[in-house]
Amino acid sequence: MDQASTGDTDKHRSCVRALRLGALVGLLSLLAACASSPRHEATYKASNSALADEPARAPENAVGTANDVLFRAMALVGTPYHWGGNTPAGGFDCSGLVEYIYRNAANIDLPHSSRDMASINGLKIKRMDDLVSGDLVFFGGGSGISHVGVYVGKGRFVHAPNSGGTVRLDDIDGPYWRNHFEYGKRLLD
Repeated sequence: MDQASTGDTDKHRSCVRALRLGALVGLLSLLAACASSPRHEATYKASNSALADEPARAPENAVGTANDVLFRAMALVGTPYHWGGNTPAGGFDCSGLVEYIYRNAANIDLPHSSRDMASINGLKIKRMDDLVSGDLVFFGGGSGISHVGVYVGKGRFVHAPNSGGTVRLDDIDGPYWRNHFEYGKRLLD
């Protein structure tokens, strides 16, 4: 082999090594960037509810369906809020979240409005400590019903609270929610 072809082979090997090293450095940089991505606000916080020590209860004749509703609701915690939204991919507003959960977990079609949901037939629950897992919970004020969520038990409910937020789990008797709780509605039983 002559001197010129040996030099070309060495240059080729050096070039291949440099490309491999560059690819490795690039891959490591991407992995490091993913590992250091910004953290989102926590969607799960420890409960401070006075109802946290209550035994978990489900509707007497619909325990399985109530469990399906709870699992579906909990799986959606962290989904972005989107006004008018009613899918995990597009995000949820409060009534879109409840509508999606009930349609997919209980095969119950609900209207896409918290006020309309509040007017459907079902057992009205006036006291928070009488709620069972799977009950709809309604909030409002002087202008009527303006918000809905799904009670999961032990003083907690899942809901899509506001623009810029995510679906989250909150204490039903927390400072804001306690003052705006109107009633619950039992559709599963």
